[in-house]
Amino acid sequence: MSEPHPAIAPSRSIRRAPYDRLKRLLDIVGASLLLLLTAPLMAVVALLVAVSLGRPVLFHQCRAGRYGRPFELVKFRTMHPPAPDRGRVGDGDRLTPVGRWLRATSLDELPTLWNVLRGEMSLVGPRPLLPEYLERYSPTQARRHEVRPGVTGLAQVRGRNSLSWEDKLDLDVRYVDGRSLRVDLSILAATVRTVLRREGITAEGNATAPEFLGTPGRTAPAQRDRTPV
Repeated sequence: MSEPHPAIAPSRSIRRAPYDRLKRLLDIVGASLLLLLTAPLMAVVALLVAVSLGRPVLFHQCRAGRYGRPFELVKFRTMHPPAPDRGRVGDGDRLTPVGRWLRATSLDELPTLWNVLRGEMSLVGPRPLLPEYLERYSPTQARRHEVRPGVTGLAQVRGRNSLSWEDKLDLDVRYVDGRSLRVDLSILAATVRTVLRREGITAEGNATAPEFLGTPGRTAPAQRDRTPV
């Protein structure tokens, strides 16, 4: 397993909810059942992606997991790769019609269930973000990495990409402090409603969400020694 990020390494001061062990068991059972139930659907989606975008049908990207440990997120492809001869091209220009539909229905997220099964993610938690964001969080915002990132989360059912980065990160920390079985079940139920209504898919002026550049006036997490558990 890779080393934790120095600013978010596990320490004895990090609160571990009594629910965490049960949460991992529910993740394993839930992800296994969902992978079995959605296998035919994933085969159809893979075929659509192969026809519209070609191969590979899966998108792999490094993301920051629990304690900032990097892992490889896997999703269905929704965009054409950047063309070196075309300069910087926005996500909106690279998205295909099939890709827009997959994002709107969240079907592109189905392969992340493998990340859950491998223990890199949870069914519910803060969304996994890019590793370069780790140096841009305030100390409070960095606490979102005290738990495994989730396929869905509190910020996703409270507005998703329509929220500002500050609001999303604040909701992530609220989830970390209040996580419980009741909270997770309510978020999963709300996720179904959000997906069916196709709410918060894009941020204003962006095909997905803008880059997080940090919050002005907030100090990034200091590099500090922590005693591993």
